[in-house]
Amino acid sequence: MSQALTLARPYARAAFATARDEGTFAPWSDALAFSAHVAADPRVAALLSNPELDRDDAVAMLVPESSSETFGRFLAILADAHRLPLLPEIAGMYDQLRAEAEHVVKATVTSATELSGAQLDAIKAALRKRFGREVDVTTAVDASLIGGAVIDAGDVVIDGSLKGKLSRLQTALAN
Repeated sequence: MSQALTLARPYARAAFATARDEGTFAPWSDALAFSAHVAADPRVAALLSNPELDRDDAVAMLVPESSSETFGRFLAILADAHRLPLLPEIAGMYDQLRAEAEHVVKATVTSATELSGAQLDAIKAALRKRFGREVDVTTAVDASLIGGAVIDAGDVVIDGSLKGKLSRLQTALAN
């Protein structure tokens, strides 16, 4: 596990606990996503590592307008600890904790072509049945898959792509 993830974990847990106590999972998720996106920009990342950047200026740059005062205090704590560059990792861990608490499996379906509504509904139903939980699916298109799809649901990856099948066949023939 990378050092960034190790350093980010307590902050993600603290953000999650605060959001749980306030009953504001979605607003915290949105605010963290915004702040993480801004912090990940190379120009902003360079500013965040500048020791002359004032804490209040750093927080003002990263806090979304619609966020709570509590979220602003959270960013101030990160700034004081010089942990603002960890926001992408914190946001990712927070979303994992939120999904577990809400009994939701997050899955990404990457297909060779755009999926129809019926195809996506069938995949969601199959994933709900397999995991026994609600499923939050995002889609992506990768023409290099040739056909089929790859489903990535955290620890479970289902490769039903033609590219994957050809690769497995090539490996089998080489042995």
